[in-house]
Amino acid sequence: MNIFVLLKRTFDTEERLTISEGRIMEDDAEFIINPYDEYAIEEAIRVRDEHGGEVNIVTVGDEDAEKQLRTALAMGADRATLIDIEDELEETDAFSISTIVGEFLKDKEVDLILAGNVAIDGGSGQIGPRVADILDIPYITTITKLTIEGENVMVTKDVEGDSEIIETKLPLLVTAQQGLNDPRYPSLPGIMKAKKKPLDELELDDLDLEEADVQVKTKTVEIFLPPKKDEGRILQGELKDQVKELGTLLTKVL
Repeated sequence: MNIFVLLKRTFDTEERLTISEGRIMEDDAEFIINPYDEYAIEEAIRVRDEHGGEVNIVTVGDEDAEKQLRTALAMGADRATLIDIEDELEETDAFSISTIVGEFLKDKEVDLILAGNVAIDGGSGQIGPRVADILDIPYITTITKLTIEGENVMVTKDVEGDSEIIETKLPLLVTAQQGLNDPRYPSLPGIMKAKKKPLDELELDDLDLEEADVQVKTKTVEIFLPPKKDEGRILQGELKDQVKELGTLLTKVL
């Protein structure tokens, strides 16, 4: 089974981040594998161990992403691919990234693609569905269980506090939700083996893409922090007086 995982390198939100003019200063930031992508990596490894095949981790970025790719290899993935756009694109969006990944995958024999439900730095959740659309294969988002028998697939999907069971067939793209599994930590033997596993590096030219083909379709107009909330108030006095005061305050708000 040919399994691909879409990985994104994201800010480690548990570490201190420095904000300047509404933007995170990358030079001072720590980076990790997007946490939702870790669920996708773990599930891909489990599927491979059960059904055989190979797990290929794919990311679009620059050479700094090699660290996160090696971590995924240390977890148990078989190979990784870095599509390096550092010298070619100044900015990217969901359209450009999905176009690049789709072009990379279009001539591959794909059985299963896994991605994180969202990236914690952007949260759009668009890359997976866009890639599936480019490849013209079905996709299911926010999955919490995946069962494969031959070409038949049964998926449990998270739907706003409840769940939905969907039956479909391979090839398929799914996006991983929290609860799908518990991602493993790279072991010392896994880290040592990862150093010898193949990590391919490609550029846009290798995919027969021009910069014009992947120009962003969105524009950031402004970035700002949410307004600071006023401190709360504790109402005093008799209950009837508190209710009356609360009603007056709510009237002003509405």
